[in-house]
Amino acid sequence: MRRITRITTVGIASAALALSATACGKSSTDTGSSPSSSAGATKAAIAYDIGGRGDQSFNDAAYEGLKKAEDELGVKGAEAEPSEGEGDADKVQRLTALARAGNNPVIGVGFAYAPAIEKVAKAYPKTTFGLIDDTSKTGPNIANLVFNEEQGSYLAGVAAAKASKTGKVGFIGGVEVPLIKKFEAGFTQGVKATNPKAEVLTQYLTQPPNFDGFSKPDLGKAAAQGQLDKGADVIYAAAGLAGSGAIEATSKAGKWAIGVDSDQYNQKGLAAYKDSILTSVTKDVSDSVFNLIKSVKDGKPQTGEIRYGLATDGVGLADSNPAYKKMTELIAAVDQAKKDIVDGKITVKTTP
Repeated sequence: MRRITRITTVGIASAALALSATACGKSSTDTGSSPSSSAGATKAAIAYDIGGRGDQSFNDAAYEGLKKAEDELGVKGAEAEPSEGEGDADKVQRLTALARAGNNPVIGVGFAYAPAIEKVAKAYPKTTFGLIDDTSKTGPNIANLVFNEEQGSYLAGVAAAKASKTGKVGFIGGVEVPLIKKFEAGFTQGVKATNPKAEVLTQYLTQPPNFDGFSKPDLGKAAAQGQLDKGADVIYAAAGLAGSGAIEATSKAGKWAIGVDSDQYNQKGLAAYKDSILTSVTKDVSDSVFNLIKSVKDGKPQTGEIRYGLATDGVGLADSNPAYKKMTELIAAVDQAKKDIVDGKITVKTTP
């Protein structure tokens, strides 16, 4: 059985409506079970980052964790969508609505939720809050779910350098913030370690406080086209929903794209371009969400920093594309790089 409540909040008025909808148990994706079938089950909620569910990347990975918790743990899930141009006050209202409705844990998908979670967690000390991709805000009931993105990106750099025929590869960052700089740093280091003569073309789509670079596919498409025009034949985009535009442009040019966060080769929304998705840098966001929900349900809620790295396959490279599996020299180089990172022979930079 799966019963999910989806909430879109825009300002205080919408947040109030969201609270009402959640409290009443209204569902836009009811799978036909009766309310009594989930009586006593844990209620868990995720509040999405920019781009929302359907981004084929970061948010969708979080949703998979919630769905898994529903299927395997009998959890009743709720989802809350972001609104365009929202501020911290909107996030506070959204998280407050979810906590007041009895959801535990409440998980904010993305570093943008940090200030709001710090505030709401203090108001609801008996509720566990998950904060993905941020360690700046901590508390006795906050679990900071973080990843070594730079390590997975290093492997992507190795793969890109091996797959490139022109010696030019591209990196597209959604918004120039410290988190995305980690992706850039690891990728560039991996490229240069594999081919010191290679050129990495780097572009960020927007600068904070403008976060459109995570949500506008046209921006990613235009940036990728610009890099293709300069000779790049492998492009790695860490840009959320905007990355789908980069994948489209790269695919239409007959070049290689590298996905991010989810295994984008298997994303239905990108099926038309999947043959051009060489690999994806995966972050185990799904398991991080599931594990936090399970810990609360088991009565032993996770708190503090929970880190997912290469050594535990918390980050890595997907190998779903059959074309990737045929590149034996590339795979050998990636496997060696992974071993060297895990063994401490390679230290991956977190800043460019």
